[in-house]
Formats: sequence, structure tokens, C-alpha cells
Amino acid sequence: DLYRKVFVFRKDPSDAYVLLRAKLERPLQNFTVCLRSYTDLTRPYSLFSYATKAQDNEILLFKPKPSEYRFYVGGKFVIFRVPEGHGDWEHICASWESATGIAEFWLNGKPWPRKGLQRGYTVGVEAAILLGQEQDAFGGGFDVYNSFSGELADVYLWDVGLSPDKMRAAYQSLRLPPAVLAWKSLSYEVKGDVVVKPRLRE
Repeated sequence: DLYRKVFVFRKDPSDAYVLLRAKLERPLQNFTVCLRSYTDLTRPYSLFSYATKAQDNEILLFKPKPSEYRFYVGGKFVIFRVPEGHGDWEHICASWESATGIAEFWLNGKPWPRKGLQRGYTVGVEAAILLGQEQDAFGGGFDVYNSFSGELADVYLWDVGLSPDKMRAAYQSLRLPPAVLAWKSLSYEVKGDVVVKPRLRE
């Protein structure tokens, strides 16, 4: 249980990452990923990387610069332009639905304009799921200059699109529906220089 704890990625740039294990029974037609990050990086970095053998950017949350997030599904991406952070925690949720190809992006509990992405696509199930690195090959192929340095917390993956109420609940750390990956029961393995520490502030 990582409640009120964080992963601290200590080095910049870094070859460290956290490998997550999810129990996925079937390919994803819908999903939501949420996480909280805290960093002063201005270079590109990867937050959440879900790769299959067929597609290294099956699901990817990537921040190429302080004013932009990229949300990938099946190797294609949409851009969400955001205000540059004020040196505080940023909470993001990204959800996607195959039937409509609608991609949703929420920053700090507020929705951004929805975009179209990969309608009719299905996300594969045999996945390597990593925090802190971007996979250019299944479970590897890292570029250290896309690595994350800073603190990560409250990582979740659901195999459904969350309702607006639940998106806000995730931001406020309230009760959430059962997840495929849940911060309070996370199955993970630290690879390299990552330390689990108590959260310094709410």
C-alpha cells in the first residue's frame, strides 16, 4: 500500500524505472490512466509507458515541453496544450474509448477539450508497463533524455472510461472504483535509483 507515499526518481538523466504488474484479462476497448507528478524538468520526459511486442507506444503519457502533454494510443498521439506549471504537483488523467475514438485529458481535476484518436483500435494485453522511461522496444530501448526525474504518486489504470465525477475524485484522492493498477495495492518492481518515501505535503 503506497498511500501517502511517492516514488522519488533521484537522478537526472536516469536509467531507472518502476515496472508495474497489471492483471489484464482481455484487450482494452476503453481505459483511463491517472497519476500525479512533481518535477522541475523542462526537457522531454515520459510518465507512463505501456508497450506490447507489436507496438511500443501502445499507451504513452509524455511531456515534450512544459506547455504540452502528448497522449498516445497505438502509436498515434494527440497534443493537449497546458499552462506551464508553477512548481507544484500536477495531476493528470487520460481516458480513451475505442467506439468513438474520443480521448479525454484532465489536468488538476479540470477537463481539456476532447480530441479524436484511433477510433476502432484495440489496445493489446501482453504489456510491459513502466513509470519513468519511454520504451522504444518491449521493456527497453530507453533514451535517458526522455527519462523522468522527480516524484510520482497516485498511479491508476482502469479498463473503463471514468465518469467526470470519478475523474474529480481521482484528483481529490477520494474513493475510487476497483482498478487494474491501483496505488493502494500496487504490484511493482523498482529498477535502478528510485526510492519510496512519504509524501511531503498534501
